[in-house]
Amino acid sequence: MDTNAVLNLMWVVISGILVFFMQAGFTLVETGFTRSKNAGNIIMKNIMDFCIGSLSFWALGYALMYGDAVGTFGALIGKPSLFFNNPKEMHSLFFQTVFAATSATIVSGAIAERTKFSTYLIFSLLMTLIIYPISGHWVWQSGGWLSKLGFIDFAGSTVVHSVGGWASLVAAVMVGPRIGKYVNGKSNAIPGHNLLIGSLGIFILWLGWFGFNAGSKLAISGDNANAVANIIVTTNLAAAAAAITSMFVTWYSYGKPDISMTLNGALAGLVAITAGCAAVSPVGAVIIGFISGVVVVFSIDFIDKKLKIDDPVGAISVHGVNGALGTLLVGVFAKDGGLLYGGGFHLLGVQAIGIFTIAIWAMLASFIVLSILKKAMGLRVSRIEEEDGLDKHEHDMSVYN
Repeated sequence: MDTNAVLNLMWVVISGILVFFMQAGFTLVETGFTRSKNAGNIIMKNIMDFCIGSLSFWALGYALMYGDAVGTFGALIGKPSLFFNNPKEMHSLFFQTVFAATSATIVSGAIAERTKFSTYLIFSLLMTLIIYPISGHWVWQSGGWLSKLGFIDFAGSTVVHSVGGWASLVAAVMVGPRIGKYVNGKSNAIPGHNLLIGSLGIFILWLGWFGFNAGSKLAISGDNANAVANIIVTTNLAAAAAAITSMFVTWYSYGKPDISMTLNGALAGLVAITAGCAAVSPVGAVIIGFISGVVVVFSIDFIDKKLKIDDPVGAISVHGVNGALGTLLVGVFAKDGGLLYGGGFHLLGVQAIGIFTIAIWAMLASFIVLSILKKAMGLRVSRIEEEDGLDKHEHDMSVYN
């Protein structure tokens, strides 16, 4: 193996390690934004997402996503095979595994504080085993039908984040709101117990995102190094612009700059730029960040107050809505083929098709899985378990002794 190949392989591995560290970030964000009586349950869900995802994606998911697109259904699903064992692609397996675990973890926050642990584990398994890999094949395998159309989602605004976000929407609706969240048609705030933990989680996610996006270049040798550096800059600028925008929007709307919304603004910018981080200029990244920073605030308010869907961490808006938004904006701001660069509406149309079909797949598949689990096991804990806290009843311990 030559020096460039070794360098590229190590870049993918290091980036995968950064993305793995994002699991700690998700754990802290979800824990901080919810109540202390459920902290242990959230810790368990997040670590199990990665453990289950590691085994299921290795066993089958990777093959469904990246297997040869052959036969009648080649554009829809990879050739199934069990227990991936190609020594020349182990770096790729690891890198893609941490992405798969991320898609499952997104759902955890949206249904926090009232969902059965056993049921959640099975849903997490099926997310990484089937739901995520199949739609991922459409985009990231060269023979996938969206790939053939020219759909651009460089690092997964839609493939990873929107899939998790739309699954979260279905799950949150089916599980129902937390006790006391909606009374007489009015939404009541249920504050998280530790914004310091939540903010630390945001910074960890921000750090990990440099691996998430820049690692998706899959190479760093030669001229690839400049491309990697550009991706890191666009990723950072979008997050910063989105956080600032969310802060000012809440300052104007609420009278004070809201901490949790500002933190979610940073995440919204990171999610939105993920699709086009390699395709847009730094100026385009800033504009995408501004747009996502506005949208996430109004989306969270709309879903909570108008639709009456209880999402404790804003996962549907941050990942689902802004994942779709960022993917669509590639059709506007992409330097090659974007609307503002003389490309017309073709790429914009392709992006819209991909966003819509993947959203339908994620919601339909999640609904089928959750409907079966609801009948077989139930989705929700009892009222007394929810009131006492899931730590006590699901795990027989407390994080804060």
